[in-house]
Amino acid sequence: MKLYNVFIIIFLSLTFFACSEEKNSNAPQFSLKFDGKSTKFPVKSGLKATVINKNNQTVSAIRYTINDQELKNSSSNPLILDTTIPENFLLGNQILKASITYADGKTATVSKKLMLLSNKSPKIYTYTIVNTFPHDQKAYTQGLEFYRDTLFESTGQRGESSLRKVDYKTGKIYQKIDLDRVYFGEGITVLNDKLYMLTWQAKAGFVFDPNTLKRLDTFLYQESKEGWGLCNDGEKLYKSDGTEKIWILNPENLQEQYAIQVCDNKRTYVKANELEYIDGKIFANSYQKQSMMIINPKNGALEGIIDFRGLKEKVTNHPAIDYFNGIAYNSKTNTYFVTGKYWDKLFEVKIVEK
Repeated sequence: MKLYNVFIIIFLSLTFFACSEEKNSNAPQFSLKFDGKSTKFPVKSGLKATVINKNNQTVSAIRYTINDQELKNSSSNPLILDTTIPENFLLGNQILKASITYADGKTATVSKKLMLLSNKSPKIYTYTIVNTFPHDQKAYTQGLEFYRDTLFESTGQRGESSLRKVDYKTGKIYQKIDLDRVYFGEGITVLNDKLYMLTWQAKAGFVFDPNTLKRLDTFLYQESKEGWGLCNDGEKLYKSDGTEKIWILNPENLQEQYAIQVCDNKRTYVKANELEYIDGKIFANSYQKQSMMIINPKNGALEGIIDFRGLKEKVTNHPAIDYFNGIAYNSKTNTYFVTGKYWDKLFEVKIVEK
């Protein structure tokens, strides 16, 4: 019995040490550490980080990337990253990745979260009213867009959601279709003679013929949380979802390709609502606020804020009146058309820097 017990003890000991050795071999060999305490870095500023080589492995090279974009390293030591963040990098919550190559050709990867910010504070703008037109007070306005001299408008609320063509000068509705009661209508845009419309939480959008308002197709969202605002740059669709992200969609298959994140020089911004693409920038209503954001579609930088305070006070007040929302740009007059949810007025305005 004693020999048996000794055998058992030796067997368990060998098993323990083998497991411990295996566990240690699977333990992380590297970690990343930023110089300083901050994990927020403006573009065009310096970024310094160190790869901690825990087991003193022989390293021949390290490739540093953020969002698959490579960083140029000015340090001669591959374990130390010393770089300047390029201005064209996508802003927001990103991941710094170090792809490590050992001397024997084996590889390992280590990563760390960081936030890239704009290096400029947004400019502040205000507005001047050019004209005031009547607007359907029963319209819970979600999207506005001019197409072939006609103002298209989408409205929300379940049981009230619609798509309509409007004579903006009189407020008269030329044509209107209602969505099924299960849908909460959201933003619209017209690209290549197709009108795209989002719904809120149904994870689906629709494609219409803008000439007849006949529904042509339905498309599903992928990673985006919800449907909020929609616009296009003549080639791609841009879709907001209530988070800090604006998704870029391929109009051929409506697949979400990637997302930009709206950031200024301090933080990210959420709740970009109705969208309009104007002269290379995205204009976005800031939901529940009397302001509008001007966003760089290339990297998400918040370049401007338009202060629309005072506009709601010019609308007839009533119990159901809701937030400022809706923007359409008329390229012929070089003016902007804005309104709100259950507002009885549509305003033609010009934007001026404060």
